[in-house]
Amino acid sequence: QVQLVESGGGLVQAGGSLTLSCAASGSIFSINAMGWYRQAPGKQRELVATITSGGSTNYADSVKGRFTISRDNAKNTVYLQMNSLKPEDTAVYYCHCHGKVSPRHYDMNYWGKGTLVTVSS
Repeated sequence: QVQLVESGGGLVQAGGSLTLSCAASGSIFSINAMGWYRQAPGKQRELVATITSGGSTNYADSVKGRFTISRDNAKNTVYLQMNSLKPEDTAVYYCHCHGKVSPRHYDMNYWGKGTLVTVSS
């Protein structure tokens, strides 16, 4: 019912920048929040940044000052601007959406398939 499509991952040199995009499509009625998580090999998935429909943001300490999350509510799209990238930022980045498919449903979590970001030293 809800599909999240990520784009923008790729290979970047340390210190470089990259922008990720995620568009939610399908029978989405309302979105409480969207965000980005990442998982590096051998590590647990961790929150990178989230943003509510009202614009409230939350960032992991490791990316504060370097990453910026934004959204276009009308398009159900969230972006992640990543600057000053470090090798430790290398991970699969997953788009996340928390919302309803209709007023008759409760909020559910939806996930994208992930996009790989590789930062070389």
